Amino acid sequence: MTQFKSTLARLKPLPLALAAALGSGSIWAQTAPSGAADSAGALETVIIKAQRRDEKLQDVPVAVKAFTAKQIEDSGIKSTQDFVNMTPNMSFDQSYTYSNSFLVIRGVSQLNNGDSPVAVVVDGVPQNDQKQLGMNLFDIQSIEVLKGPQGALYGRNAIGGALVIESKKPKNELEGFVKADFSSGNTKALGAGVSGALVPDKVMFRVVGQTKSSDGIINNVFLHKGVDAIDHDSSVRARITVAASDSVNLDFRASSQDYKAGGPADSLLRDGNPNKFVAPNENLMGVTWGKTNDYSFKAEVDTRLGLLTAISGYTDLTSNHRGDLDFTNPTNLLGGILGPVDYIFPGSPGQFGQGQDRHVKTFTQEIRLTSPSNQPLRWIGGLFHLSSQRDMEVRAFIDFTGSLAGYDNLAVQLGPVGHDQHKGRASAAFGQFDYDISAKTTFSGALRYDTDRRQMTDLNSGSSIAHTFSATQPKFTLTTHLDPSNMVYATYATGFRSGLFNSTNSNAPMVKAETLQNFELGYKSSFLDKRLILNMAAFNSKSKDFQFFYVTNFQQVIANIDKVDIKGLDIDFRFAPARGLELDGGIGLTDSLIKANAAQPETVGKHTPKNSPWKLTLGAQYTAPIGNGLLGFGRVDMEQRSQKYWHPDNLTVSDGFGLYNLRVGVRQEKDKWSVNLYGRNMGDKRYYADVNAVSYSGWPGPVGAIGHLAPGRSMGMDATFKF
Repeated sequence: MTQFKSTLARLKPLPLALAAALGSGSIWAQTAPSGAADSAGALETVIIKAQRRDEKLQDVPVAVKAFTAKQIEDSGIKSTQDFVNMTPNMSFDQSYTYSNSFLVIRGVSQLNNGDSPVAVVVDGVPQNDQKQLGMNLFDIQSIEVLKGPQGALYGRNAIGGALVIESKKPKNELEGFVKADFSSGNTKALGAGVSGALVPDKVMFRVVGQTKSSDGIINNVFLHKGVDAIDHDSSVRARITVAASDSVNLDFRASSQDYKAGGPADSLLRDGNPNKFVAPNENLMGVTWGKTNDYSFKAEVDTRLGLLTAISGYTDLTSNHRGDLDFTNPTNLLGGILGPVDYIFPGSPGQFGQGQDRHVKTFTQEIRLTSPSNQPLRWIGGLFHLSSQRDMEVRAFIDFTGSLAGYDNLAVQLGPVGHDQHKGRASAAFGQFDYDISAKTTFSGALRYDTDRRQMTDLNSGSSIAHTFSATQPKFTLTTHLDPSNMVYATYATGFRSGLFNSTNSNAPMVKAETLQNFELGYKSSFLDKRLILNMAAFNSKSKDFQFFYVTNFQQVIANIDKVDIKGLDIDFRFAPARGLELDGGIGLTDSLIKANAAQPETVGKHTPKNSPWKLTLGAQYTAPIGNGLLGFGRVDMEQRSQKYWHPDNLTVSDGFGLYNLRVGVRQEKDKWSVNLYGRNMGDKRYYADVNAVSYSGWPGPVGAIGHLAPGRSMGMDATFKF
């Protein structure tokens, strides 16, 4: 806490000093199209959908980090990891399996086999499973990261915020693209797409696809193979829009992803020090494979009352993995995480494997009515329904043969086979209004009521438990425009993350619902005729029954911490000091401290799991003509992370570090083609994307922790041709 206050005190004068030094300017004419600077070199006007209607970013009283199509291309954003790295008070780490990830936003973290801390919405459809968060992003129009609880509009998983992604829509004109990307580890990605009209002005289509493969860049020093190798990761997305009449528009979308890639591959940290880096050396090469099919339908009908929108979505997801469990090999057998286990399992070679089969089906339906925007009282009202089923089987086995086939051999099973079925049925009613008290001041109110019935069945015994979780989520905001270029707002908002059940082998099967109250003060401004945008938000959140994840006796467990206080600051800026030159970045501070924890009172006053107290981002890019209708381009990005506390006892802490990315290229002035060279993690910084210490894992061996290495330096080239 002392460190946080010290850091905050040093940074507190920064926004005011910056504003004073640069001077304020009059508001710009917001006529430039989204994603392009105007002729005076000013920054573009960014339009977002944060509140379920098109609004200017600087007019929305929410802390939002937004990326336009141009920013996505300029920054080389190709995955969830890429844009999260550029977002203060947010982290994203992929570990354990290829499709597994842990996202933390403002101190609220992702749970393995649990709910996300953010509502993830792609083309209006919620993505409800953890395995959907780590996305390959291609043909994307916009990305919006909304910080702070957004439950009133986005529901039970928006306790930390919302992530809104829009893919590019079909157009009337025939157009397309081809893209190739080659990088370290023999990594190859090929993509293509085409869009046009089946019936001009009436029926339009867009079909895009991408396939990716890699030998990997994190080497298993025993097997001499990349643990992060990708056999294939192929996706295709098709979209058809129909202008059925002047007042009715239909949108059909289907996508499919099929992949096979690396699996569990942790390094043994025998002394438990997460700042010593050890290469993976297990004898079982992990593998993850799966397939996800998504289908959605959206209908928009213009009525006298407003825009009636109905969105249906269906997801069928399979994700399986196999891998090593002891994270050693027979050559250097001196105890993996189980230690010398021959006395426990006589005749055992001391080698073990693990695996999981996971199948999820989800259906969502939302209906909402949105009033016109050009009136002093604006409102949204709607209903939401979700039904889901998740079947999951987990096994561990003794590895006698050096093969993953032990998963299917019941004779070598290690402990009971876990086979659970989780069913959920959630419903919600929600509404929001905005009322212009005066030309400068607006009062907003929102309310959502969620109910979520969850049931878990042990498919081995047939026993079942069920519980219904519910919450009311109000939100109130007062917004005042000090002048056309400066806006302040104050918000009280609540968030709710539903309770759930652990596996049937757990000693604590039911997990309480998590609730959060957030008080926020925000400031949005522009200076120097739109060449400088500076946005800030200070927040104070109180969490009850804070959910966190750990492992005990090889069982994955979600548990609650009674009370947590979270305080912090978000600062984002963009600045165009000269024609062709643009700077962007931000500062994120999050002080997330445990205030009450009856299960572990010794953790009171400690940081919450996976908390990083601060993060700094800075990007600079320059574009200039180089003759013959060509533009030269260069961009550098820096991300500085603070130390990270992995567990509630704060005994396992990773040091802070910096990451640096570089991108240079040439493009045709009319954007018909581009060629870029790029480098990620140019300093080849070594760090762990995830760490699990023995104190929160419960294994009997002599190993202090296990860590999942993050990728080192990667360099590559991509080329895009558009027609």
